[in-house]
Amino acid sequence: MAKKFPEGFIFGGATAAYQVEGATREDGRGPCVWDEYLNRPESRFTADPASDFYHKYPEDLKLAHDFGINGIRISLSWTRILPEGRGKVNTKGLDYYNALIDECIRQGVEPFVTLHHFDTPLPFFKDGHWLNRKLIDYFVDYAKVCFEVFGHKVKKWATFNEPWSIAQNGYIAGNFPPCEQFQIAKAIQIEHNLMVAHARALNLYKSMNLPGEIGIVHTLEGKVPISDKPEDKHARDLDDAIANRFMLDACFHGGYDDATMALINEILAKNNGELKTEPSDFDDFAKAAQAIDFLGMNYYSSHFLQSYEGESRIYNNSTGDKGTSVFGLRGIGARVSNPEVPTTDWDWPIYPKGMHDQLVRIAHDYPNYKKIFISENGMGYKDDFVDGKIDDTPRIKYVTEHLEAILQAIAEGVNVRGYYIWSLMDVLSWSNGYNKRYGLFYVDYRDQERYPKKSAYWYKLLSERGEIVPLADVPY
Repeated sequence: MAKKFPEGFIFGGATAAYQVEGATREDGRGPCVWDEYLNRPESRFTADPASDFYHKYPEDLKLAHDFGINGIRISLSWTRILPEGRGKVNTKGLDYYNALIDECIRQGVEPFVTLHHFDTPLPFFKDGHWLNRKLIDYFVDYAKVCFEVFGHKVKKWATFNEPWSIAQNGYIAGNFPPCEQFQIAKAIQIEHNLMVAHARALNLYKSMNLPGEIGIVHTLEGKVPISDKPEDKHARDLDDAIANRFMLDACFHGGYDDATMALINEILAKNNGELKTEPSDFDDFAKAAQAIDFLGMNYYSSHFLQSYEGESRIYNNSTGDKGTSVFGLRGIGARVSNPEVPTTDWDWPIYPKGMHDQLVRIAHDYPNYKKIFISENGMGYKDDFVDGKIDDTPRIKYVTEHLEAILQAIAEGVNVRGYYIWSLMDVLSWSNGYNKRYGLFYVDYRDQERYPKKSAYWYKLLSERGEIVPLADVPY
């Protein structure tokens, strides 16, 4: 295993506009789907003020600089720039993001900018969401505005964050709006439409001869059969196809491999669905696959798959009540616990080997990937704030194990160029609210004060040394 990270490796922190900014009604911002969803009477939390990054970004970026963090993932709020999703541009939104990007650069914290991180404009959500192909055109128009205004100084762009989460959580698991469950055919169609939007935006960027790079951020869940039985291995293949291979093929192979489509068509047949495409989609895919600069890989956990032929059933553990999750899909399989693998309080398996295996798999199956950034990885934890300190040693251990998996993949020839911990500071969690904390910096939501956790001091040493730091070295 490699001992040190490569020269120029980015030790970053990740955020997303809706999860950190707050200020959802300030300076002309229009509503996105999450505003309506979280402002229902029964909602347990809202996005105001979140981490108040809209006002406190200078403080957060100085903290990043002071703790050795040299990159930050931010996303742009579509409706802060185009309040209605299209049409008139909001100059105050452009001013905000210009100031934010300039401050990132001034502090030596390079911005990695994502165009879409779940916050679809509300009017488009109500008009069919990503099932409506008109949204592809609107997204490309929005991307063009962003490229024109910020493209001369932003050097890393991602089109989408986690297209699989948009499809799965909204239409299969039901814990993202529109909160539909078991609509597997809809989820597959949405994945395809998102890949068309990605390809067209990427091709637009390349046509503008801007000085940066562009890719996409996928959440790549490890898929492991719970046994060596052929039916469990087939469940693994089916879940991997819908969650990973289908979209990776589009991004890097320029179309869907026959083996992938055989699995997708099996899933569709068992769920009375069909995939609708247009010939031009594959022209866009082919062109974008030749030009894509990198893959952003979000990795938190793997799933252990068992064959399952019953009716679909899901229960989402959104409160940290360990052991309550249920996930079984007709035509795919059931995700089951592995007694040899520990889990978080939210029932996410802690399985660093899955990260290593996915990195090696990308290099083998998609050799034109060029480079990979680990664009999110981290541990949700119920941090205890005691006497002004937060000892989050379990988080440090989790990240250490995953960094070791990255070093192992690098030693095997995979080109990994950066790691962005989720998250820079504590943030709003989409379906968990504020009790599930991920940040290097603790946010006291009563007064928005920031407090470095033990992990922040550890991460600073990691960045300075360029190698994994023993816990005993952390001055805390």
